[in-house]
Amino acid sequence: MEVTLLGTGAPVGLPRPDCPCAACATALGADARAATALLVDGTLLLDLTPGAAFAAARAGHSLGGVRQVLLSHPHRGPVVEVPAGLPQPGRVPDGRELALLTGHRVRAVAMDGPGTGYAVTGPNGQRLLYLPPGGAPAGLEHNGAVGYDMVLTDVVGRPDALAKLRAVGAVGPTTDVVAVHLDHDVPPGPELRRRLAAAGARAVPDGATLTVGVYEDVPDVPRRTLVLGGARSGKSVEAERRLEAFPDVLYVATGGTRGGDTEWASRVAVHRERRPGSWRTAETCDLVPLLAADGPPLLIDCLSLWLTDAMDVVGAWDDAQWADGGERALRERVRELTDAVRASRRTVVAVSNEVGSGIVPATASGRRYRDELGRLNAAFAGECEQVVLVVAGQAMVLRG
Repeated sequence: MEVTLLGTGAPVGLPRPDCPCAACATALGADARAATALLVDGTLLLDLTPGAAFAAARAGHSLGGVRQVLLSHPHRGPVVEVPAGLPQPGRVPDGRELALLTGHRVRAVAMDGPGTGYAVTGPNGQRLLYLPPGGAPAGLEHNGAVGYDMVLTDVVGRPDALAKLRAVGAVGPTTDVVAVHLDHDVPPGPELRRRLAAAGARAVPDGATLTVGVYEDVPDVPRRTLVLGGARSGKSVEAERRLEAFPDVLYVATGGTRGGDTEWASRVAVHRERRPGSWRTAETCDLVPLLAADGPPLLIDCLSLWLTDAMDVVGAWDDAQWADGGERALRERVRELTDAVRASRRTVVAVSNEVGSGIVPATASGRRYRDELGRLNAAFAGECEQVVLVVAGQAMVLRG
């Protein structure tokens, strides 16, 4: 089964008309995208968009063989003219299946918002799933069904849709996940590819023809990642974004509750409201057992607070205790943590502060903490496939 993407952009296209944003300004050439539409085996058209016939011709195809046109979402804007000879577009009621004379079967998938998803099975059994912009499947259950060979979905706008599909086994390690309905939320080019790769997905240019069921060499999702950054740099957002397309994440908060500190409570609340509802939270600095256990991905936020707790435990703030075994005890704790990261079979994303580039602390204890955090970050980074530094909300890959 072959799928030609006549467009891969949001319903208004990319760049958006009259939008002055940086993403739209750089969406040129191969990064310019028409509204998403799919031509399946030359016979089934999913979403009719302006200029579909010209887009097909540029991709070396004709719409002359199309026998069915299905819409996935309500169209906004001027009425789209149906090219001569093309069937009138329609939508399949949720849960119903349409059998085409070409041997394709199309089942309508209910969504959690306006729109319809389409699960298409080809004559030879290949399966693809196409979801509308801003939508996620509703009422999914794990029924042991074989996963899809290809999923085309709004990875950037609704990463939780991908998480839901992974949770029920509809998306597996061999599923080719292709991002469509791409808008100006993410700058095109390297930044878009980086974000999609972290979710196990990819983007293709308009006009690309893909073969469903053929293996694509998509970069593996890094199993261990360290995200570094300064205060309010966006490092926690970057870490959360890396796992929001995966289900059942365990968010490990190392900072505790700090009873009576309203400013800290406000910070914690902001973090909590940002997380997907399916994530669980554990407030602990006891990271080694979590890393050793099997389970869903871990998001550890953050190592700098873990270090504060570890230094409290060994008495590192007191010069005498530091000299009398405290330093040795802290080194042992750091070694245990990094050994656990090395041996862990879980997907791990950890956050830490990068404090070594600022003003030298005025106190001996402050300088000690800065130095020990630098050592911890370096040791932890050494066990990670990918290390990222976030500056002013922009992620720079240092490793991986």
